[in-house]
Amino acid sequence: MIGGGNLFDEIPTSLPGEQFTTLLETPNIRIERIVSRGHASPPDFWYDQDEAEWVVVLQGSAGILFDGEKSPRTLKRGDHVAIPAHTRHRIAWTDAQEPTVWLAVHHR
Repeated sequence: MIGGGNLFDEIPTSLPGEQFTTLLETPNIRIERIVSRGHASPPDFWYDQDEAEWVVVLQGSAGILFDGEKSPRTLKRGDHVAIPAHTRHRIAWTDAQEPTVWLAVHHR
């Protein structure tokens, strides 16, 4: 079956938490659209994922903090980062004025 869509369709105007939408999933890869609206990781929470992740900001901006770094890296539209498996990281902030739309590729 051939699937498709638009990454900017159906972006909610308000969200109690980040929205994760799986666009494609196979045994070795998962592609997600993530929408954030002023969200951040809970205090003292760190992602520590079994798979590697490549993420790009398509719209908006965010701060991502890696364990051991003193301050978050700012990501804006078009910025991307490759995160090796088990690299502890957290979202310090996302744009509160406009939605931040991410594309995340999780892979083994």
